[in-house]
Amino acid sequence: MRAARLIKMVLLLQSRPSMTAAELAQELEVSERTVTRDAQALSDAGVPVYADRGRIGGYRLVGGYRTRLTGLARSEAEALFLSGVPGALREMGLEDAASAARLKVSAALLPSLRDASRTAAQRFHLDAPNWFREPETPELLPAVADAVWDDRRIGARYRRGSGERRHEVERELEPYGLVLKAGVWYLCARVAGRDSFRVYRIDRFTAVEPREERFERAEDFDLPAFWEERAEQFARSILRAEVVVRLSAEGVRRLPYAVDPGVAREVLKGVAAPGDGEWVTVTLPVESEEVARMQLASLGAEVEALEPVSLREFFASEAERLVRLYRG
Repeated sequence: MRAARLIKMVLLLQSRPSMTAAELAQELEVSERTVTRDAQALSDAGVPVYADRGRIGGYRLVGGYRTRLTGLARSEAEALFLSGVPGALREMGLEDAASAARLKVSAALLPSLRDASRTAAQRFHLDAPNWFREPETPELLPAVADAVWDDRRIGARYRRGSGERRHEVERELEPYGLVLKAGVWYLCARVAGRDSFRVYRIDRFTAVEPREERFERAEDFDLPAFWEERAEQFARSILRAEVVVRLSAEGVRRLPYAVDPGVAREVLKGVAAPGDGEWVTVTLPVESEEVARMQLASLGAEVEALEPVSLREFFASEAERLVRLYRG
């Protein structure tokens, strides 16, 4: 533990002109007294750490000293490519590897470029979860992530269904890749002995046991392409019903914000944009009539439900309730 901390301290000092004891203590997550002892240990080992005294003093390396400990380990190199998603790194247990990788890269850069990581971080940040949702990290995510990085099979118990139909199944999986979608983690995996790939929600795993044996990855597997195809299939598979509606010009403009944008684009393809006072009639695929009620309600008076009759009657009844509420 201390050896790793001393190496990190050298890399920190190599990447900056100087650092105060307080800054080093914060980076290394130790006390300033420990920083002083570590600096002395480095000096005794032949590393030219010099301490500047005074109110604005600090520590620096003398004479352009360069350590040769800047080679990236594989895990650090892989984590470096994910360093734009710090929350995801933390949830997968790769935060320390990414931190070490950034330090090594910074130490290898020219002095004029060493602030690149800081300036980039001030200009780009990814916040994956949806608004108004408290993200939860699945307890078993680090174990699954380790297996993904290591191409190692896992034995898994997975919760399927809901309510009275909920049950657990056991699977022997070859974990190919992880996807973070709207704050929810998914595993793309192949059931051992089969050719097809499936998608599993990580928060539905109830047990994960890494196996000793590794699997041979299919060279033609493309995670982004696979996910795009499955996401499109899922979006279409849940649209099991249809409703017929009339939309005003404003309703056409707002439809992509009320329903799936892809569905809205498909429905409005080839439909001439209505002018002021004009309406267009479209058939809209929906998950269910109940879901359609919630989605179309956000369009207010910019949409008129035509079919099914039960949907039209629902909005007529809701309109009457609103009139009584506000006039009362």
